[in-house]
Amino acid sequence: MLTPFDPRCSIAGEVDTIAAIFRKRVKDVSASSRRLELFAPDGLPEINRGDDLAPILTAAFDRANTKFKDGDVVVIAQKIISKSEGRRVNLTSVRPSAEARKLALDTEKDPRLAELILQESTEIVRKRLGLIIARHRNGCVVANAAIDLSNTGGADKAVLLPEDADISARAIAERIRDAAGAAVAVIINDSMGRAWRKGTTGTAIGCYGISALLDRRGQLDRAGNELQSSEIGLADEIAAAASLLMGQGDEGLPVVLVRGLDWASCTGKASDLIRPREQDLFV
Repeated sequence: MLTPFDPRCSIAGEVDTIAAIFRKRVKDVSASSRRLELFAPDGLPEINRGDDLAPILTAAFDRANTKFKDGDVVVIAQKIISKSEGRRVNLTSVRPSAEARKLALDTEKDPRLAELILQESTEIVRKRLGLIIARHRNGCVVANAAIDLSNTGGADKAVLLPEDADISARAIAERIRDAAGAAVAVIINDSMGRAWRKGTTGTAIGCYGISALLDRRGQLDRAGNELQSSEIGLADEIAAAASLLMGQGDEGLPVVLVRGLDWASCTGKASDLIRPREQDLFV
């Protein structure tokens, strides 16, 4: 396995080097090494504002006799990040504006939720009865501006996304390094729908220590043809895999450790996965 802080990938912009590393791994390692381990510990407490997640997560893995190691990827549910950062809102404190009341009337949504959606978004992309699709301030186009009303820790509570999930991911990775002495990558995971397919899937909204977007354009396929459009959403793929264990209901498993994935530390962010507005053909 590569060291997580490989010097060949220590600066921004060396995406081709990362791709070469991944390509070499697939060709060179034995079949027995081409496997990943995913593990989700249980018993995490309800997270509240101000909680330091790094020691809480470290203790959960310690109880399961699993220590963080250099090269681990730690995938964390957005909701516990938001709760620790005080991004939980009591709906009884929300005063809907006239614009929010109009939006609520058009969609049959709670006016208080409509107000939060407007506050969290830069644009209402689409709306119909029962549905509001908004462009969140982080660039994601998502239902209800990704505001969550489930597993919020109380009635009339809503949980908003972190202010900047990439910064949150970096802070937690650094705290895990301090608490456990391990150099890990961190991905913050949220469930999002896709415009052309039914169902939600795990999506990376925050990332630190690993390239979120793997660009393989210009490389060759097995037949020697140049790849024209192969950009791999690596962080999204890891988030989706972790979601199989996290679940999206009452599982109570908000953190997943991914072990065995070769990666080299880079400065990629989940925001790298957002398609620029000028390239968006559909919105």
